[in-house]
Amino acid sequence: MRDKIIQSMIEHAKGHIHKHKMNVEIYLNNAVGIGGKDNADILEEIEKELNIVAMYHDQIEMFNKYFKDEEPKSLNETIENKIKKDDGGW
Repeated sequence: MRDKIIQSMIEHAKGHIHKHKMNVEIYLNNAVGIGGKDNADILEEIEKELNIVAMYHDQIEMFNKYFKDEEPKSLNETIENKIKKDDGGW
């Protein structure tokens, strides 16, 4: 069950990444005439989309680094192991 939940969360994040990447592609290729926005607005919208992509990318990275292919651990155990491995660098 644990693995299915993790995989579902990863697939959910990947779906959102694809959606927001497509939004960026639309802005890049069809920037003229999108809702009457000027260039500054378009750049701002692209930045928002990229921030969303980064958020979901980070979620995938967190699952892969801290939760996949290992036994369930408490948050304290995970933090303690991370500190032991690399002197606390995150």
